[in-house]
Amino acid sequence: MKVLVAALAAALTVGGAAGAQVALKPDTPSILTWSPEQQAIGYRTIEDVYKVRTIRRGKTIHPLPMAAKQIEPTFTYQGKTWSVDDYMAAYKVSGVLVLKDGKVVLERYGMGRKPTDRWTSFSVAKSVTSTLVGAAIQDGKLKLTDPVIRYIPELRGSAYEGASVRDLITMSSGVKWNEDYTDPKSDVAQAGTAVLEPGVDPMVSYLRRLPRAHPPGTTFNYNTGETDLVGVLVSNAVGKSLSDYASEKLWKPYGMARDAVWVTDPGGHERGGCCISMTLRDYARVGQFVLDGGKANGKQILPPWWAAEATAPHISYGLPAPAGYGYFWWIRPNGTYEAVGIFGQSITTFRDDRLIVVINAAWPQATGRELSAARTAFVEGVRAAVK
Repeated sequence: MKVLVAALAAALTVGGAAGAQVALKPDTPSILTWSPEQQAIGYRTIEDVYKVRTIRRGKTIHPLPMAAKQIEPTFTYQGKTWSVDDYMAAYKVSGVLVLKDGKVVLERYGMGRKPTDRWTSFSVAKSVTSTLVGAAIQDGKLKLTDPVIRYIPELRGSAYEGASVRDLITMSSGVKWNEDYTDPKSDVAQAGTAVLEPGVDPMVSYLRRLPRAHPPGTTFNYNTGETDLVGVLVSNAVGKSLSDYASEKLWKPYGMARDAVWVTDPGGHERGGCCISMTLRDYARVGQFVLDGGKANGKQILPPWWAAEATAPHISYGLPAPAGYGYFWWIRPNGTYEAVGIFGQSITTFRDDRLIVVINAAWPQATGRELSAARTAFVEGVRAAVK
């Protein structure tokens, strides 16, 4: 149980080391400690707070038509009946969007947010990064069985020798890593926050100094640093920045409605594990793209097998089957697969129902059992209303 709680807490706690992005002003407080007022503004305008790169949209927009019948879910939680508005007000939700068979059955905004406003993703970015791994495989640029050192040669001679791309995207590299956010000396508190070696990505430089704890592919250990590492790996494999590749393989072909922005680390590289800002509808388009098997305008952007495999459990994080961890996707006991970020960001997909529930929020703390339980109750209420 202790391992399970740690894994769940880590999964929801942060999108990366708090200092692994570059603030535009020297007195910027940690994003983990922002006040409600700072959250409401900063989550919408992250490009005014940190250095970013832009993911360019294309000329067309993938339509998300309104369904003929809209839903107005209610659900029971803690002995009370809740409406959508009740839930949004109580849990500081800036946006809820529900797609059923690709059509919008519920779309609601709060906290002064407009449909054109972006919202930062925190760890939802991890699932986008793994999707770019799939695109690189389809392009013939890498394979899941390839050794990590093929694409990041600076890791030769480190504990990453022997680890594969698949090991990284299932959080099972075997490299020792401490993701304790209460410990200022933990790896997650120190990794990637400064350029240690000129010409070497800060996260690569830090990670290659760590020892091995387990054989590769055997043990799940939530490791935020490695999600940034996968971002470096994809960028090296395809020969371009993550933002440019995301634009080429997802934003332009699938028809995202607005440019997105991606926070960068001190070395100028996009953070593979954190902080893409996009509109609520574009979050939903990311979910629909994966649910539809990675196709855009009839063209296979991802391998035909990728979406199903990426969202299937490959390693246990402590709960019995069918729960498990996919390729930077969480598979839950109810069979859903989720992209999840701290402070209330999520894309939840009920595959068999062809139902996608997107939530953006500014929770008062990064995570918590009650916060997560309330969100689960809301999502289940949505599902019942659709049925």
